[in-house]
Amino acid sequence: MIKIKDFTVGGNNPFVLIAGPCVVESEKLVFETAEKIKQITSELNIPFIFKSSYKKANRTSITSFTGIGDDEAIAILSKVRKKFDVPVLTDVHLPDEVEKLKDAVDVLQIPAFLCRQTELLIAAGESGKVVNVKKGQFLAPEDMQFAAEKILSTGNNKIMFTERGTTFGYNNLVVDMRSLVIMKKFGYPVIMDATHSVQRPGGNKQTGGQPEFIKPLARAATAIGIDGLFLEVHPEPAKALSDAASQYPLSELKSLLIEIKNIDSIVKENLKIARLKN
Repeated sequence: MIKIKDFTVGGNNPFVLIAGPCVVESEKLVFETAEKIKQITSELNIPFIFKSSYKKANRTSITSFTGIGDDEAIAILSKVRKKFDVPVLTDVHLPDEVEKLKDAVDVLQIPAFLCRQTELLIAAGESGKVVNVKKGQFLAPEDMQFAAEKILSTGNNKIMFTERGTTFGYNNLVVDMRSLVIMKKFGYPVIMDATHSVQRPGGNKQTGGQPEFIKPLARAATAIGIDGLFLEVHPEPAKALSDAASQYPLSELKSLLIEIKNIDSIVKENLKIARLKN
């Protein structure tokens, strides 16, 4: 279990939502999105971590949008943290980025393509922050224990694992739901990223996606018993500057979360009953 602000992730606690636009596009968009998600999650009593990348280091094309500038984006994330009183998560790509991010956010996220980078994992661990490691598209779930060992070597045990789909041939991903069960056995909170899991990587100048599968994947993962749900959310996904094909519409978020909360409540209550019987 991990304590973040005033809630606990893992240990059969209700699921936490990690959500926000893929990348910081502007202060206005970030504030509007954070405010709306905070309103929804407060109403539904769902723990909420705001997510947005301060920059995108992994883009398909040299012409793809990477960010508005590091310092400006980090300052915006810091403002979100204070203005809306929510914990904030962002990606970290290089060891020397950790120092400039650790005072602005609560969770450092290791992108999937970088989940084996030893120096990065150690630097993130040494920050003392919660570290969310995304399972690489190329990695077996059993191998995530080795990423955890690198972070643990720093004395930091605040680790989360996130499933985001596995490479399936060229330009496609598939979600093996066994991964959630396998990673859970290592004792760390397990998160389902239902938006990146529907991506169709490469094949063009930008990553495609099949957003119609976000909702069913989220439902299925919740039925397994995840500790958190990760969603990239945007007011107008088609106009998003990054991952336009796989972000979830902000206008549809509340109805999805009501479904997910109902499923999560049933699953967690059944697990509680099963443990009492044993």
